[in-house]
Amino acid sequence: MAQEFTINSSAIESKINQLLPSQGGFGAGVDFSASTMVIPIVDLTETAEGSDVRPDLQTSLSLSSVTEFDIGTVASTIINNTGYFRVFGTCRLNGSGSAQFNLTDGTTTKQILLIGGSSLNAGPRLFDFNVFLRAGESLTGITSSTSVPMNGVTRQIADLSGNLVNP
Repeated sequence: MAQEFTINSSAIESKINQLLPSQGGFGAGVDFSASTMVIPIVDLTETAEGSDVRPDLQTSLSLSSVTEFDIGTVASTIINNTGYFRVFGTCRLNGSGSAQFNLTDGTTTKQILLIGGSSLNAGPRLFDFNVFLRAGESLTGITSSTSVPMNGVTRQIADLSGNLVNP
């Protein structure tokens, strides 16, 4: 059988008034009580929000969630939407060719990944990274030679606010 206890604590009362302002401070003379009874709590937040898919499954790839890109010797925009994106693929290095990814806002450009080669380490190179783009920003790519093909896909994993995007 559960036992009931009365709690007389101004610190707890102040905290409850701060966290639950709709309760109106309970007024003078109202005491808080506690019980030794265990009451199970079921958290239905994800289901109520409509996001009951596990986060790792929300980053899955699907036919409609990926966008392909092929990059050559002319700087090409890969992504120009806002949010969080995964970018992955392969670059085939031949000789001393290279490929690079840049973030730009139209005025400032920052190189974020350089895939370089030499005759000693020619061959396929995999890349897989995430980027965050605000309004007006884009991810671009370019290769140093037509003999350095770079192919891949992008997948938006979350919107600008960080809400996961289902595949």
